[in-house]
Amino acid sequence: MSATWYECKVKYRKFDEASGTQKVKTEAFLVDAISYTEAETRITEEMAAYLMEGEEIKITNIKVANYAEIHPFENSDRWFKSKISLIAFDEESGKERKTNLYLLVQANDVKEAFENTITTMKDTMGEYSIPAVSESPIMDVFPYFSDEEDQAELAEEFTRLKNSVPVNNDENEELAMEDSFISEAE
Repeated sequence: MSATWYECKVKYRKFDEASGTQKVKTEAFLVDAISYTEAETRITEEMAAYLMEGEEIKITNIKVANYAEIHPFENSDRWFKSKISLIAFDEESGKERKTNLYLLVQANDVKEAFENTITTMKDTMGEYSIPAVSESPIMDVFPYFSDEEDQAELAEEFTRLKNSVPVNNDENEELAMEDSFISEAE
């Protein structure tokens, strides 16, 4: 059974590190649920970790999100929406048909999101194109995992990937110099 994802917009007090004060923010979160009621219950439970004692949240909107798959990646902190066009040839009409689907991919920037989308699609046997990758307003993703043992391992892996901290990708000057010498020699 495939997951049904609900995008929940939540208004709550959040500590603003820049100003050092509490500010009221409205942010989008994604939960895996089977109904609007379960989505509301799950987002309320998940948001408890973000709140101080006695604070409440206000759920301003819940809607079904049109993501086919969610893919967390290590050392990434933002979510991007990738549009995938699956290309099929219709033999009857002789025309090419495109079917669009959307993936939510974790990355640090659009270029990395595009690369992560390609990594996700590498085992696809059919032809496809990636016409769009854009940053998503989603702040966090809360999938559902049952209490069964195999699900516990999946939950741990998903959470580990999702919560991994981005690493500094500064260029190694020595390696860059070697690369430039190799390309000049060719």
